[in-house]
Amino acid sequence: MTTSTIGQNVVRTDLQAKLTGQAKYAADLKLPGMLHAAVLRSPHPHANIRSLDASRARQLSGVYAIVTPFDAPPGKVGPDLAVLDTRVRFVGDEVAAVAAVDAETARLACSLLQVDYEVLPFVLDPDEAMKPGAVALHSGGNLVGGKPLSLERGSVEQGFAQADLALEEEYFIPVHSATALEPRAALASWEGDSLTVWKSSRGVHQDQAILAEALGIPVAKVRVIGPFLGAGFGSKDESRLGALTAVLAQRAGRPVRLEYSRSDEFVAGRTRHGGRIKLRVGLKQDGSITAIHMTAALNKGAYLASGPNMMRRLGQGALYLYKCPNARYDAYLVYTNRPVGGSYRALGAPQGHFALECLMDRAAEALGMDSLEFRLKNQVPPEGQPGRRTTPPGQLIDSQPLEGGVPFSSSGLDQCLRRGAEVFGWGNPPNPPLQRRARGNFAPPTDPAKKRGRGMSMMIYRGGPGFTSAAEVRVDTEGRISLVCGLMDVGEGATTVLAQLAAEALDIPPQDIRLMFADSAATPTAPITAGSTATFSTGTAVVQAAAKLRQQLLDLAADGLEAPVNDLDMAGGAIFVKSDPARRMSLSEVVRRGVGGSEQNPPNPPLAKGSQGGFLSASVTANPGSADYIINSFGAHFAEVEVDTDTGHVRVLRFVAAHDSGRIINPRMALNQVEGGISQMLGFALSEELVTDQPTGITLNGSYLEHKCPTILDYPDVQVIFADVVDPIGPHGAKALGEVPSVGVAPAIANAIYNAIGVRFNQLPITPQRVLEALANK
Repeated sequence: MTTSTIGQNVVRTDLQAKLTGQAKYAADLKLPGMLHAAVLRSPHPHANIRSLDASRARQLSGVYAIVTPFDAPPGKVGPDLAVLDTRVRFVGDEVAAVAAVDAETARLACSLLQVDYEVLPFVLDPDEAMKPGAVALHSGGNLVGGKPLSLERGSVEQGFAQADLALEEEYFIPVHSATALEPRAALASWEGDSLTVWKSSRGVHQDQAILAEALGIPVAKVRVIGPFLGAGFGSKDESRLGALTAVLAQRAGRPVRLEYSRSDEFVAGRTRHGGRIKLRVGLKQDGSITAIHMTAALNKGAYLASGPNMMRRLGQGALYLYKCPNARYDAYLVYTNRPVGGSYRALGAPQGHFALECLMDRAAEALGMDSLEFRLKNQVPPEGQPGRRTTPPGQLIDSQPLEGGVPFSSSGLDQCLRRGAEVFGWGNPPNPPLQRRARGNFAPPTDPAKKRGRGMSMMIYRGGPGFTSAAEVRVDTEGRISLVCGLMDVGEGATTVLAQLAAEALDIPPQDIRLMFADSAATPTAPITAGSTATFSTGTAVVQAAAKLRQQLLDLAADGLEAPVNDLDMAGGAIFVKSDPARRMSLSEVVRRGVGGSEQNPPNPPLAKGSQGGFLSASVTANPGSADYIINSFGAHFAEVEVDTDTGHVRVLRFVAAHDSGRIINPRMALNQVEGGISQMLGFALSEELVTDQPTGITLNGSYLEHKCPTILDYPDVQVIFADVVDPIGPHGAKALGEVPSVGVAPAIANAIYNAIGVRFNQLPITPQRVLEALANK
């Protein structure tokens, strides 16, 4: 290896296309004869559709196809989500869809559909939905799975019996919209009985399987292509979008594009789950923790989406962040007549950590300990939790474990706490408030209405092992190298990092690698881009495939150069003898020997293993993880805020984020991920809530104007620190990063607000109105 690309600020592979406008998103795509679609949505939170008369809409000039619940394919796009259903379960649920010559005609046709509804009782609160006699949204009742998720290590009953002090609190989490700038869109086209769909996606192979099931056709007849994505955040797609587009295109006999409006995105997209979290912790006077018990009642909304995964991840902090022999987590995932809760960056962890880190701050205060001192004492150690291993020997350890007795592959949590505190200046008083200036006069040195405070939090998150992942690396007879992978880059830069990993093994610049991603017909099967698994899981497959191809090339070159393999090296698109670099072969020469050669350069051997046509290739399917270690990422956040007690406004002034994500592959992109996660979660902490009207079930603030997202003026100065950790399991020492920065933002800010004004908040977002009400009650 002559030059390493690992740890370098390699320019993003998609940067030029995005900056020049060449990048095409799903809504940019057009095909000859393309029609436009619109969706009719339910005005009721819960109703049966008795009948639907589409005769007036069909007579409208320019209408080509209509799909209703009475003639839709019988398949499903989710365990509880039909292509269309004769029961609607939230205001905004899909009733029917229309394809027409333009979007205006399609919307007009939707307004001409005459629907006879049988309006049903509805329920919006998960606690109410679990009561006997509550209206059931689905045949199995409102409690998903029919029972709660219950996990326990040790005995919390015994743990609380041993405690000198027990603290308890309830926390309330809002429904939170991802509000990505790009609304979801899909374009479908049929050629005979074969379907191609271009769509907003986080997993083209998963979408391929879903569409085949929904439409009742073979998987081989469905191709899904992922165009550029205008930010994923986990919330794309988990909806009916692709299936409705495909059905309309089939019936119209022409390509059809369906794009969500901004209102559709807020109301019928997927949101962060809201709910209620009850947390109890047992403590000894020496500051140790004897028991942690978290109970969550979570608002699923109308359909399942990714609810079970979210529910499990929400409790991992309570189960594993603090050293404790007795921990229990009970979670109730409940259907209600609200918009659907689905995947959203960090999938449950921000909700759970908000409750956990706010109560642990209160625990430190009750024991007379500094918040940092308390966490340093009680953080989960590198050897893991007390207890014994229950996973059978040789089996991969879950990255969200319950068991004790298993060490971490690496842990930089202590380093994050100490280095973050040092950079932040933890223990120093906050800077005095900014002075107010009157016209022509200086105000007094301090403004008594503005109070400053500091707070912190720490976090744990799965370290990257996920689903089985595959990758293929090719080199053709021109010496050009390609990386072929089914993964979808959701905006986080996965294609860039994976290209760096492949380039490292082949000793070429990453920009010289041609990329083929996110096409179900042309790439190996890949999982969805979720759970911060791309770098670790798919990266593991890429590293192994690139190393395998490198070995193939060296083996072929050894014969051509008449030198032992171990005396060869590879760099700059050539293979050479280490002791005599002038003796070399270009990669194109090596490949031609393997795939057919010429009269002057006959193949030897005739066909290299893994070769196809005009190129050599190496493929690897990896099942990433470890049978000996837990692989987790960690972090610590520190926030300084200013609270205006006259207006209730909270301003975040400084933020220090220290993260252990193993070895950082691309520092600039890693910095972007952390800064982006923090800025995104400012809204979760201080302003953003998707509000449902209790009497009607209508979403009241489905727009950027009313769903109060932070702007650039609200973003604080953010300092990012990466722990000096190289994970022994991850590809080139890397671990998960993409979602981790989202986890600790809200509790750090809430704890800082308490430090400023002496009021603890157990409900998000901490809006000016709530601040003023709390101060009045205080």
